[in-house]
Amino acid sequence: MKIGVLAFITETSIDTMTFARKAESLGFDTFYLPEHPIIPVVRKSAYPASADGVMPEGLAHFIDPFIGLAQAAAVTSRIELGTGICLVPEHDPIILAKEIATLDLCSGGRFIFGIGAGWLAEESAVMGVDFKRRWPMTREYIRAMKALWTKVEASFDGEFVKFPAVKCYPKPTRKPHPPVLIGATASGAARERALRDTVAIGDGWAPLALTPEVLATEAGKLKKLCAEAGRDYNALEIAMFAPVVNGEPSQVREQYQEAGAHQLIFILDSPAPDTWERQLTDLAKKWLI
Repeated sequence: MKIGVLAFITETSIDTMTFARKAESLGFDTFYLPEHPIIPVVRKSAYPASADGVMPEGLAHFIDPFIGLAQAAAVTSRIELGTGICLVPEHDPIILAKEIATLDLCSGGRFIFGIGAGWLAEESAVMGVDFKRRWPMTREYIRAMKALWTKVEASFDGEFVKFPAVKCYPKPTRKPHPPVLIGATASGAARERALRDTVAIGDGWAPLALTPEVLATEAGKLKKLCAEAGRDYNALEIAMFAPVVNGEPSQVREQYQEAGAHQLIFILDSPAPDTWERQLTDLAKKWLI
């Protein structure tokens, strides 16, 4: 079972390099950064991670994850580095493919591509994304990026992405490309969509805040979808973000492992300069064996 940490790094928090260096020295397996390029001032969308729907101010202050992870790569050698998650349709897919391949090269093949399409409709609108079609865009962008990562001369002719034969280098160090983890925060039809996308375009699934019992049920659905599509379920990685902790760490680890998780990622949403090291060290003492 891998143990990772996601940090809300901002202009007033501890810096990425110091945080990542300490996380690696403590023994964490993975380090993730989230993404919100902008947060619209006027919005009606409720924040899904809080009961009252109020969005924390810190979400508007996230640093760019790719620059932050490049900083982390420069001062670490072992810990894997990922987006948790990247809002794919808010990027140009060719430029994004180039950035990721370069980051994977510079980190020695340590990049993990956690992806999503966004939950904030007003943000999507500002970024030029049709909110209702954000997932069809994302699927196509990922397929186009995989072509750029894996082919000597790549071309693509889709609805949202079109380009003639091009050369795009460097190629990622990890082959055939960095693992793509499909993020999902919602339930119901949206979660079913995430499971289908994991089978269709992903190398793993990255759910948020599911209990071990719910995860086991959803993993069973994922296994069935893999069998129907001819994919090897055992080749997929399930990365559980913000695990629900009810019990002692060893018990919780065992419950999630039995449910199908390969990785638990804990979130530090306020790594302030005067408290972050104690928070991270306490987390390591509880969860790292």
